[in-house]
Amino acid sequence: MSERLVFRDVRVLDGTGAPPLAADVSIVGERIERVGSVPSGYQEIDGRGRYLTPGFVDVHSHDDAAVLTLPDLEFKLSQGCTSVVVGNCGFGLSPLTGAEPPGNASLFGVERPRFARVRDYLSAVTSARPAVNVATLVGHANLLSSVLGAEERSPSREERAAMRSLLASALEDGAVGLSTGLIYRPGRSATLEELAELAALCGERDLIYTTHIRSESDRLLPAVEEAIEIGRLARCRVQISHHKASGKRNWGKTLQTHARFAAARAQGVDIAFDVYPYTAGSGPLVEYFDPARPDLDLLEVSRIASCPPFPELEGRMLVELAAEAATDVPTFVTRILAAPGGERTLCITFTMGDEDLERNLSHPHALIGSDGLVDLSGKPHPRLFGTFPRVLGHYVRERGLLALPEAIRKMTHASCERFGLEERGRIAEGMIADLVLFDADTVTPRASYDDPKRTPSGIECVVVNGAMAYRSGAISRAGRVLGPRRAARV
Repeated sequence: MSERLVFRDVRVLDGTGAPPLAADVSIVGERIERVGSVPSGYQEIDGRGRYLTPGFVDVHSHDDAAVLTLPDLEFKLSQGCTSVVVGNCGFGLSPLTGAEPPGNASLFGVERPRFARVRDYLSAVTSARPAVNVATLVGHANLLSSVLGAEERSPSREERAAMRSLLASALEDGAVGLSTGLIYRPGRSATLEELAELAALCGERDLIYTTHIRSESDRLLPAVEEAIEIGRLARCRVQISHHKASGKRNWGKTLQTHARFAAARAQGVDIAFDVYPYTAGSGPLVEYFDPARPDLDLLEVSRIASCPPFPELEGRMLVELAAEAATDVPTFVTRILAAPGGERTLCITFTMGDEDLERNLSHPHALIGSDGLVDLSGKPHPRLFGTFPRVLGHYVRERGLLALPEAIRKMTHASCERFGLEERGRIAEGMIADLVLFDADTVTPRASYDDPKRTPSGIECVVVNGAMAYRSGAISRAGRVLGPRRAARV
């Protein structure tokens, strides 16, 4: 239920990057009523000089199933997230009309419901009443599998037309854009021409195209060029997901990618990216392992996050485990994947450099996305619980890499503008009240690689759609489905 609230004596960061303003902020119903001096007559929350900001938006989440099966979403709400974007990396729970859904189920957690249409998925989200707001992209792999089934190949002209029709219906149902996972099966078989045809439907509707590009390592630069060219041909916004330069031999390549982004933007291509504040990634082990050509460099810096057939392996490096088993790493990985449930194994890969990460975080067009995988049975990547507090605690307070107003802008107003989420992301009279109250001196992620399922400190309360959603660990579910703005492209 919405409330009449007033935050007293807060330092307001409105989300635009402007400096803080000392004020009271009142809420009536779901909207911000007043920013300034507020009279009595409200439920009072003493801000005591804490910062009040718009709610954080996780623009790259894999919470597709979690918003249905774990609707309290403590791992998001506790770090100040009030909205998530799902359907990333080419995969989602809708539309799915084929016999077998694409991709590795571990991207979504233990349970994986499926829906024939996006509107069916969004209806299920509404019924589940999650604690945070949910916007969804359309996964390219979903379109492929709905038309081609389990085949991994390029679609025919007629099949491409069927995919476009499915995408158009999904966008009309309320999806906020299209996502691709070009490093994964089956998306890796797609051609630039095919992708541009689909992305053009987003361009026509002023929606976004997000992409896990074909390579984040040795072929990073050609992969970025492909994303730029898709944006040019489709005339749509392009968002490179979790941008990085993976593998030590590729460290420093963000200097070149940033130069290309600047040149492309100068030529009219609206390209940007998101990033998570860690130098390790995470994903399905099966997707990283080619038994014919194993990437030994990658395997040597990988640890097991979750492993259904062998939970005793969780939290340990592959090289150590292989040595104990008196075998080599590829053979050990093959044993894991061959075991019942082994294909659901998740790993954490320590592949990135600090300089590239900091360069990405400080880029003016970078947004923040956790890329967290919701597998609470093992030792997931700490980004699931700690992304936003790590930006605020480590990179703002300790490192001084970002000014606090700029960090908040990346997490709020800029994210809502980029993904077309209207009336959110800014503290102003009349805006919907998604808010976070936190202590900038103490906000800290407590999640670590060895103890990853700990909620952060310093996040004092969270308001979602005008209702108190999180305070002192207590959760109230007030989230809703978010659709795209309907704006004609100029």
